[in-house]
Amino acid sequence: MGDLTAESDALDDLVANLTDEQWAMPTPAAGWTIAHQIGHLLWTDRTSLFSVTDPEGFSAMVAEAFASGEAEGYVDRAAQAEAQRPPADLLVDWRETRAKLAGALCAVPDGTKLLWFGPSMSASSMATARIMETWAHGLDVADALGVTVEPTERLRHVAHIGARTRDFAYLVNGKQVPAEPFRYELKSPTGADEWTWGPEDASNVVRGSALDFCQLVTQRRHPADLDITTTGDDAAEWVGIAQCFAGPPGTGREAKGDQQ
Repeated sequence: MGDLTAESDALDDLVANLTDEQWAMPTPAAGWTIAHQIGHLLWTDRTSLFSVTDPEGFSAMVAEAFASGEAEGYVDRAAQAEAQRPPADLLVDWRETRAKLAGALCAVPDGTKLLWFGPSMSASSMATARIMETWAHGLDVADALGVTVEPTERLRHVAHIGARTRDFAYLVNGKQVPAEPFRYELKSPTGADEWTWGPEDASNVVRGSALDFCQLVTQRRHPADLDITTTGDDAAEWVGIAQCFAGPPGTGREAKGDQQ
């Protein structure tokens, strides 16, 4: 859980000393300010903690949301509600909640599956998912503030989810999943290592820097703006739909060339 704590702390450093006016700054996510971004992370951390500590209550909450038709737009409504709070209160709540979640995940017995809105997952998988979301929304915050966050080896968690969710991206877009697995070959942030997933003899290969790959699968940059290369038609198609986060197909971001 150390990487989850470190990723959260890195984002905390960006927002800890912001003024109320800066908390209201728009981010690249349409309609979301910096407060929305942190509010979303708080809500998701709180909901994850609920799953760990009260699985029956969590299951009932999800069932009620779907039965009432409130599941659609659930995330946006939660972010909006949290963003209305005073920034100082929001920040304190986020700090306390994420610390409780990290502690709770450490105490989950091996082999236990935690309920979620999609498939159940292990404690380590939930922690990896939280790292991915924290990094991705942290990138939105950094973009809003006009600062560059140096990539770290923690990106391996994000890249892992990106590779593991290949089939999900096809399914959520109503496309047939390729029969053969892909090969992923990514340069680590230091450039000293290559991170790989999939068989060496795969006919479809995705290559690039880990940073660009993570920006691709979280849809924080348009594929045209990333140094990602592919071998094989299926891999080329996947790059256009890659998505490692739950929910319907994301809208992605405009290419920089389209903004000039």
